[in-house]
Amino acid sequence: MSSPTSPQRAALGLDFGTESVRALIVDLQGNELGEASSSYRHGQIVDRLPGTNEKLPPDFALQHPTDWIDSAVKAVQGALKAAKLSGDQIVGIGVDFTSCTMLPAKADGTPLCLDAKLAGEKYAWPKLWKHHGAKEQTDRINEVAQARNESFLQRYGGVIGLEWFFPKILETLEHAEHVYDATDVWLEAGDWFVWQLVGGAAKDLPRSTCQAGYKGMWSATDGYPSRDYLAAVNPKLANVVSEKMPGRLCPPGSCVGGLVPDLADRMGLPSGTPVSAAIIDAHAGVPGVGAAEPGVLVMVMGTSSCHMLNSLEEQPVPGVAGIVKDGILPGYFGYETGQAAVGDAFDWVRRLTGHNDFKALTEAAAELPPGAEGVACIDWFNGCRTPLMDGRLTGQFTGLTMNHRAGHLYRAAMEASAYGVRWIVDLLREHGVPVQRFVASGGLPHHNPLLVQIYADVLGEPVEVHPSKQGPALGAAILGALAAGEKAGFKSAAEAVRSMAGRDTDTRRVEPNATATKQYQPLYQQYRREADRLSA
Repeated sequence: MSSPTSPQRAALGLDFGTESVRALIVDLQGNELGEASSSYRHGQIVDRLPGTNEKLPPDFALQHPTDWIDSAVKAVQGALKAAKLSGDQIVGIGVDFTSCTMLPAKADGTPLCLDAKLAGEKYAWPKLWKHHGAKEQTDRINEVAQARNESFLQRYGGVIGLEWFFPKILETLEHAEHVYDATDVWLEAGDWFVWQLVGGAAKDLPRSTCQAGYKGMWSATDGYPSRDYLAAVNPKLANVVSEKMPGRLCPPGSCVGGLVPDLADRMGLPSGTPVSAAIIDAHAGVPGVGAAEPGVLVMVMGTSSCHMLNSLEEQPVPGVAGIVKDGILPGYFGYETGQAAVGDAFDWVRRLTGHNDFKALTEAAAELPPGAEGVACIDWFNGCRTPLMDGRLTGQFTGLTMNHRAGHLYRAAMEASAYGVRWIVDLLREHGVPVQRFVASGGLPHHNPLLVQIYADVLGEPVEVHPSKQGPALGAAILGALAAGEKAGFKSAAEAVRSMAGRDTDTRRVEPNATATKQYQPLYQQYRREADRLSA
């Protein structure tokens, strides 16, 4: 490979997470040249509304849209400096974003919360993916769909999720109708950000087929849910697609325009730099770990976890979060499953037990045998995604005595997370979807080797840890290279993935411990029985 310091064409990936955005610059041979991250000034808005100091309900999770722009500018500047590159060496820009994070906007792209008349209205603010205020609306969306036997349900395992696009729109309509009326454009935050990068009228804004397919109930064959269905949910929702969801549907990796001069100047990039359509952050992890073939379960593990799998077959699977044709990579049916609390659940245990960091907790947990000496956990601390798709479910610890310590709680939480993945894998295989390899990506697999070992032991199969600590950001950069077209020179998505993320020699392979795998078999069955009891 060429030296990272040589003049080189490179792509930029912007990875928007829950707390910050990361910019990663990668050359076309896969060398990571520079990275930088920038935290959002307002972080997660979960306590009080900026400006008014209004106390927010417990299920609310909002963000500030100016944070996305300001933090992206800082991160890009920092990544260019770290890479020692000039902006004109960047051939394309890719964007991944947490989803479904969405917002209401004016026709010119101004978020409603930046309108002085609506800044004090909590429903005018962007709803973060983990916003859980739409429980009643989600129930109604599902009840009406099931009563009408809507065909789109099959693509989502029979259940529309609490965190998705239409439940959040309906929540605003029913709780703040004036905000709904003032909205010209409902859109995903990833699409909003890309729209800001490339400019243009609302009718031409680029909407990601990935975000629309997995979180917006859209398909290439059927489009969005029908007017009749939406009217049955709420008469005023009938025309939301035609009246408040303008734009063009664009697959990730397609060029949707060039970088506008204002942001080009702020970021230090040339005006007109090609920009890709957005992709969901976890889904970007699939190309980011070099998984260009079917049968590879890519586990993007962070605050929550998403598991993506490309398959040649489309098979209905109960509780799957989405099956979208060409949703991740062209030519495959992309399956998504997930867990709603992973890294944030572990951090909750850390804070609950009064630890400043994970070092002592991890050392204590590593000394314990499988089963955490009788302490068991159901890890639904932010509800359950796959396979139950119920944000109202709650978690628990059982088996506690006064002899147990913080390490027992932590190990039990990690084991519960692994049992949840095992359940998902069993479900996929039982319904005819092959799962042949496991690849872990994201911050957790690199920072927590014990967790990866527990996953391998519970699954009874090897888990590969891709060398990039920024799988989604690398995936976004690959999409940026694809958007660049001839400037990058890749003839296909598979060629770009192999060139920029296929560094197998650096992959760490974690083998299962046969003794531990045997010990985990009855413990996993115990988890399943308790999960059935709690969800009945």
